[in-house]
Order: sequence, then structure tokens, then C-alpha cells
Amino acid sequence: MGITDTWLKANHKKLKTKKLIKTDRDGLNARVSPKGKITFMMRYYYNNLRKDFDIGSYPLMSLKEARDENQRLRKKLELGYDPKVARQLERQAIIAAKSLKGLFELWYDAYCVKNKKMHHDIKRSFEIHVFPRIGELPAEKITLHEWLDILETLAEKRPAIAERILVNAKQMGKYALKRKLIPSNVLADIYAKEDLQIQKRSVDRSLSDEEIKMLWLAVDHSRITEKNKLFIKLCLIYACRNGELRLSEKEHFDFKAMVWTIPPENHKLGKKSGKPLLRPITPAIEGYLKQAFALSADSKYVFTNDGSNEVMGHTAPLALPYNIMQYLRKNEGFELPHFSMHDLRRTARTNFSTLTEPHIAEVMLGHSLGGIWRTYDQHDYLKEQAKAYEAWCKRLFGLVGLNPLKSPSNDNVVALDSRRYG
Repeated sequence: MGITDTWLKANHKKLKTKKLIKTDRDGLNARVSPKGKITFMMRYYYNNLRKDFDIGSYPLMSLKEARDENQRLRKKLELGYDPKVARQLERQAIIAAKSLKGLFELWYDAYCVKNKKMHHDIKRSFEIHVFPRIGELPAEKITLHEWLDILETLAEKRPAIAERILVNAKQMGKYALKRKLIPSNVLADIYAKEDLQIQKRSVDRSLSDEEIKMLWLAVDHSRITEKNKLFIKLCLIYACRNGELRLSEKEHFDFKAMVWTIPPENHKLGKKSGKPLLRPITPAIEGYLKQAFALSADSKYVFTNDGSNEVMGHTAPLALPYNIMQYLRKNEGFELPHFSMHDLRRTARTNFSTLTEPHIAEVMLGHSLGGIWRTYDQHDYLKEQAKAYEAWCKRLFGLVGLNPLKSPSNDNVVALDSRRYG
């Protein structure tokens, strides 16, 4: 007796001790897993080899639909096609006909997330500027003019966003073209500078001593949360990439060895080198870190989202410079020119140049030493870094008018002392 609807209902989601296979007509079978999942499968011979493959699962596919699909694929077999290969080609064609949004999701999961640290920002840019316009259109039908209508308009107001979308749309197109999901990559020959008139500006913002002093004042007296105050100060002191600090976990900090270890997955060069970055924890820095630990006492992360034990979001640091500039404008009458969190890294590096040797300063930034030097020099320079960080903290605290306590053994209160400005 073949498969019946009654038999399917009786066996669906019923636990069994072993797998069960029930045969129907024309090579159709139903496989029941020990957990009661029912899968329709087709059994056939091709080139004198017995084959079978899954064609659907019950109840999403009914018995009638399974029989109809089995007959349809058997017609493919009579014409000389392998039904399994024919089905795979049909599915690929369905993917190719997906909307642009669907194609983006395919590329995003398969490539973007694995290869780009800022993949969240990329996705957000497409969600805001691309999907509302052409997201539901078939990817292969979108013309160059439709893309340019978005990109050229955006380039006038938000050139950096326009370039981000162009670069990633081209990469998505290349990915899809290689997999025969689209017939052509219409953006392949479009460039930000030539076609969108986007001129890259050199970034050389480094805060002056007066700006550093005012920034520190604003950090201390504004309504920025305590954890964000510490985050800004540590970014300025360490000259680290803000993502390295944002993703840091408490276990990365060894207060006995006085070393902060940044694992390969948390720093820019880690994917290529497979090696962690090592930065010293100096007496002038230790107190800041311990205060940050106390603020996130119930989390494994040093810096968390407000009211949560989850790691600080990747967009959280972006608003901090704006808050500082607003505070100084409203409360101190001081117009601090625009800066980014990354500019704090550049500011510290500029100061490092007068405090230590160039190669030590580059190691402090987490840059690799060039050529043969990188190959043969495996020294961690922790002592040299520590000396430079202490010199930088001494200068920095002098600039901002800190009155550190004299005892470095009292939980390094130099970093926790009340700020006093002259």
C-alpha cells in the first residue's frame, strides 16, 4: 500500500527508535526521521546508478504536491536530464531572479560579514539609501542609470556614504556575476573619483594642547556616562583603535603581568598575522581600567551598552565627539573644530613622536614594522611601550591640570583623582 494522508498525519512528529522509509509509486518515498520529520524523496536510476534526493518536506509539501513534483522530474529524466541536477539549476535560476535585497542578503551573509569589520554600517547604508528605491526590483533588471540616480544624488550631500555604497555594490555584483546569478555587473566600470566626482581629502586632524585640555574638561563635566568618559580617555591614552577597546573582555587584561592582550580577531592586522597585540598596563592607566571594570561588574566585557551586559555597540562611539563639541559650545563658549574618535589616535601618535623612537610609536599603534624588520624582529617592546605611555600620561595629565596623588600604590588613584583645572 502506498503513502496516504492518514499515514502521514499518524507519523508526523512521532518519535521513533530508528529511521523509517515508506514507498509510494513511481519511485516516490517518504523518509521519517527518529524525531518524526517526514521528507519526500525521489528514487531513480541515471547512467545505471541508483540515486535519490529530497524534493520536499511534509506538511509544507502535501502528498499530492510531492507526487506532482515526482512526475515532473521524471519527465526531465525521460528527456535525458539528471533530475537532481535539473532541480539545482532551477533553484539557481530562482536565486538569480531574486530582488536586489535578496541578492544583497546572499552576498552579505556569504562574504561581507566574514571579510569586513564594518559590515553593519554597510548594511545600514543600503537599508537607508538603496533598498527603499530599488530593493524589491529583480537584481538582474536594475540598470546602470537607476544605480547612478541614487549614487550621483547621494554624492553631492554624503560623498563618503555614496562611495561606500558604490564600492560594496560593485563587490556584490562581482560576487553574483562569478556565480552566474546576474548576466553582468553594470557598476564594474564606475569609479567614485571619475564618475561621481568624489574627491578624497587627506585626514590630518590632530588636537592641539589647548584642544586636548578643553576636551578633557568637557569629558569630565558633561552628561556623558561614566563608562563613555573612561572610553574616551583610554582611547586618547592608548592611541588604540576604538574597536579594540570596545570589544575588549576582562580576561584580556592581566593585572599581574600588567599586559593587555588584544586577540587577533579584535585588531586590524590580526586576520593576516594570526597574532595578538600586546600593550602594557602602566600605573597611570591601571586605575582607569579598574574603574571601567567596576562599571560593568556583571559583564565579561569592559565596556557595555547602557543598561545591558552586552558589548558596547559599534556605533556607540560615533556620537561622543559631537556631545563633547556641543558641551564646549554651550557651556564654555569654546568652538572645538570637528574631530572623530580616530583623531584621538592620531593626536596621541603625534605626541609619541616627541617621547619615543618611531618604531616604538608604531608598535604602540598596533602597526606592523616593515619588510625584513617585521620578519626577523619578534620582540614585543612591552618595556619600551610602557616607558613611552608613562611619559605620554605625564604630559597629558600636565596639560589637563590633573593633580595626581603621589602614591602610585594606592590603586593607581592618579587615574581616579578629581580633576582640578588651574
